[in-house]
Amino acid sequence: MQDQGAHGYWVILLSFLVAYVLAVLALPQWLLWGRPEWVALAVIYWTIALPHRVGIATALLLGIGLDVLEGAVIGQNTFALVVVALLSLVLYQRLRVYSLVQQAGVVFVLIGINQLICQWVQNLEGVGAPTLLFLLPAFSSALLWPVVLLILRGLRRHYRVN
Repeated sequence: MQDQGAHGYWVILLSFLVAYVLAVLALPQWLLWGRPEWVALAVIYWTIALPHRVGIATALLLGIGLDVLEGAVIGQNTFALVVVALLSLVLYQRLRVYSLVQQAGVVFVLIGINQLICQWVQNLEGVGAPTLLFLLPAFSSALLWPVVLLILRGLRRHYRVN
């Protein structure tokens, strides 16, 4: 008999794998600045939807994987995703009752914090962006939040991930 505690865990893992693929997908040069933060969006969704299963430890592991995948300084994405997961855990009960527009606003702030942390580390390396264009992924992620929410919620309900 299947263990109910691990029911549908593969859906969560698959969504993180898809987020990794989208995070490194080749894009035209003009579109690179606005690439949404797919892994952070997935972390935010699953932290809000299943805070008892996805949280800080998951964000830590995903961040290390993203650091390796992107070739970033080890700890850059890790720290940023852990902070995003922590804030999502603190806010998850409120976020569940917010309207879609309000959720997108909170996602903008969360991804903006993610981007600020990554920019801070890049500035320490001497390769940071000289303008505020590094915040474009926060804007594009907020615009895509309703789509991500509907897709992941549909998968969670269809496969009864609990």
